[in-house]
Amino acid sequence: MLEEPLASNTSEENYLVTTVISHVVKPGREQGYEAWFHGIAADARKFKGHLGVSTIRPQHHAHPEYVVILKFDCYDNLKAWLESDVRREWIERLQPLIEKPEDIQTLTGLETWFTLPNKSIKAPPPRYKMALVTWLGVFFTISILNRLVVPLLSGLPVLLTSLMITGLTVILLTYLVMPRLTQIFRKWLYPIP
Repeated sequence: MLEEPLASNTSEENYLVTTVISHVVKPGREQGYEAWFHGIAADARKFKGHLGVSTIRPQHHAHPEYVVILKFDCYDNLKAWLESDVRREWIERLQPLIEKPEDIQTLTGLETWFTLPNKSIKAPPPRYKMALVTWLGVFFTISILNRLVVPLLSGLPVLLTSLMITGLTVILLTYLVMPRLTQIFRKWLYPIP
């Protein structure tokens, strides 16, 4: 893995945002890609809020995909970098080295639970909205599991019961509850400007 040093973050409010970018590099262009990566990483470090960048090299030559992990202190600073002329120039230099356009995913934490099907959302909802909807989802999920499942597990040790209930909670939140709540609250989470 290639790594660039992380800058220290002295802000008390840390709204860390991580972007995962994948590049499928043309065979034989790996050295050029690594030189390109070091150049763009050096320029990214100059931008406000930059917290670090690293890349994971492909394990097999059959699928030459590099994964770049880019961290900024907040979404606005990340956006400033992603939309900058400097980055645009670097992306133009990248084109002869890659087989297809880069794939970009931006994550701040809970927002993976707040995606709408077939919708491309550039910015996640505000954190307080994600926290409130998550709290609502956790409350109802645990309430239902405590009423229906915990009595069935009464003969098991407390730690094992907690392990099973928390596991079921996460699974239900991820695949059932949060997608439904996100759909129900979509106008509040993603208001139309």
